[in-house]
Amino acid sequence: MTGVKIATIGGGSSYTPELMEGFIKRYEELPIREIWLVDVEAGREKLEIVGAMAQRMWDASPYKVKVHLTMDRKEALQGADFVTTQFRVGLLEARIKDERIPAYYGMLGQETNGAGGMFKAFRTIPVILDIVEDMKRYCPDAWLVNFANPSGMVTEAVVRYGKWDKVIGLCNVPVMATMLEPGLIGKETDELIYKFAGLNHFHWHKVADNHGQDVTLDLIDKMYQEDNGLPKNIYDIPFERDLLEQMKMIPCAYHRYYYQEEEMLAHALEEYQTIGTRGQQVKQTENELFELYKDPNLNYKPEQLLQRGGAYYSDAACETIASIYANKETQIVVSTKNEGAVPDLPADCVVEVTAYIGAQGARNVAFGPLPTAERGWLQVMKAMELLTIEAAVTGDYGTALQAFTLNPLIVSGATGKRVMDELFIAHKEFLPNFAETIAKLEAEGVTVQDEIARDLSLVTAG
Repeated sequence: MTGVKIATIGGGSSYTPELMEGFIKRYEELPIREIWLVDVEAGREKLEIVGAMAQRMWDASPYKVKVHLTMDRKEALQGADFVTTQFRVGLLEARIKDERIPAYYGMLGQETNGAGGMFKAFRTIPVILDIVEDMKRYCPDAWLVNFANPSGMVTEAVVRYGKWDKVIGLCNVPVMATMLEPGLIGKETDELIYKFAGLNHFHWHKVADNHGQDVTLDLIDKMYQEDNGLPKNIYDIPFERDLLEQMKMIPCAYHRYYYQEEEMLAHALEEYQTIGTRGQQVKQTENELFELYKDPNLNYKPEQLLQRGGAYYSDAACETIASIYANKETQIVVSTKNEGAVPDLPADCVVEVTAYIGAQGARNVAFGPLPTAERGWLQVMKAMELLTIEAAVTGDYGTALQAFTLNPLIVSGATGKRVMDELFIAHKEFLPNFAETIAKLEAEGVTVQDEIARDLSLVTAG
């Protein structure tokens, strides 16, 4: 049978219309036969809403593509050529717990950073490994394109524990940098040469013009005068200019949580106490999006989706798939095996780097050694990631505590341990690998404090 079969795990996501738009735009180079959108029972209503809209988008195009909806992952994976993953274990309610429990104790709660990011990894990694096992059986030649967060750790788990090398992890942050930064110095994207290196949500980049002249410092200068293109979910605290000029690189937006920890934490705690955490804000945006998606006349991606915070994830996924299928050798920033591109980390670990994407996957662009400070940060963060992944797979409490203690955004000691223990209790439904740990904590009388439990019951309702 000719044509490409795509299976999307987490098909009920509000990002799915952007995914459809990207596939429609690239149909002539990526002739899709059918798309399968998969979700869990708790996401059935959203899957049906967004699935109907996805079919309307294809029907409004010149192409005859069937969108299938299913709760049966195995059916969707059967014979798939590409599998994309954009699921969220525990839905947005789990994210809100990740944010509000640490915030109660004065720590950062965030989707991919700090305690919240680690618990998202604990919930997500066992699921992605189950998906990989199904892929080995039902679509052993397929590529896995992941943008389920924390994308870098999820991709590392697929390679390290799933033993699946045909995987690429994606993030929208580099996409937005390459879209928005060139205009700051009066250039188009294709007039600049970008090189990224680091980890997902923890990378740096350098920029040169087409004559090979480094323009990184020119961009840094303009970033203090113009719109710097931050993602919608990152509060705009300016970096210390001397810091950027010393490193001669541009950090990613998420570095603010580390370089400007005091200011970012203060802002996060202010939102926690007033308008609600980012997860609560996203939940409101998502509710509004799904009301729009219900409109039987809507057959295109609405502009409001750009406010969701992860804009361009899906378009990057479509370009990655098209580049593999057509061997386009497109330059994309991806999470993939290091293979020496970043010599400060082992060759077999996953890094986020600039790469050329073709039929054999990613061919990394070598970045070279990082300066002293950045090398130190990178090695600490990678060690924390590897411990987090190991804990997610083994369910070992001591390994989880090691990862928590190493994370720069978590205060080590009794309070940090308390936050971890309460998050285990709060998420026990989605942490089967930690069943023994959770049973032990409950036997010791550990609970989510009454005040937090009441708060969570109110903010996650509806």
